[in-house]
Amino acid sequence: MRFHRVPAPESPRPPRLRVLCIGVLAGLAAIALAPVVGQGLLQSTAHYPRLPQQQLNRIPDSNQVNDINDRQAKKQSFEAANAERKKRIGEDSAKLLKLATDLKTEVDKTNKDTLSLNVIRKADEIEKLAHDVKEKMKLTVGAS
Repeated sequence: MRFHRVPAPESPRPPRLRVLCIGVLAGLAAIALAPVVGQGLLQSTAHYPRLPQQQLNRIPDSNQVNDINDRQAKKQSFEAANAERKKRIGEDSAKLLKLATDLKTEVDKTNKDTLSLNVIRKADEIEKLAHDVKEKMKLTVGAS
């Protein structure tokens, strides 16, 4: 008598469940390996100095407090100087506009062949003021 081999029945789990189990196992493996990989990445960044935990959590001494206060005072003085510079630029620009309109009215009053000495002086004053405004605009007070 010959025995015929009967094929084994298919796995009782459907394929979708098998894929789900594999995904869960892969996720757990990734979670388990994440700290090891992260620690390796932290150690590979040699150009960043690693401070001991004591230095990170310590209270600054009086010299460091003075340095911090000095930096804050400098920053405030830079901001005040910039605000003053902007205010002066605005005032000079308004003065420049007034001088330019005055010059235009005086030029309109003269004939095409003659210009008065007052017109030339106003033009020089406008030129100087415009140069000063331009230089003030170039300045930036403070650290970048």
